Amino acid sequence: MALAPEERNTRLAERPYDLRHAGLSARLAGGADPQTVAKRAGHSVVVLLRVSTKFINDSDDATNAKIAARLAERSNSPT
Repeated sequence: MALAPEERNTRLAERPYDLRHAGLSARLAGGADPQTVAKRAGHSVVVLLRVSTKFINDSDDATNAKIAARLAERSNSPT
């Protein structure tokens, strides 16, 4: 089991699947690549997004920042 001995008798251990789901959701909300998150979880991207898509809906700002940074890199690179 992944929980420490002192955690096994707490409410934390009552539903370990919730912990797994929370971890995946946190990664998506943090802007991690869905394909990487799915692979590490042993899911397909389709399954991951079906279950957790609500956690990436608020990622517009992070996505726009990544796009802007990439475009800035390309415009600053020598041709």
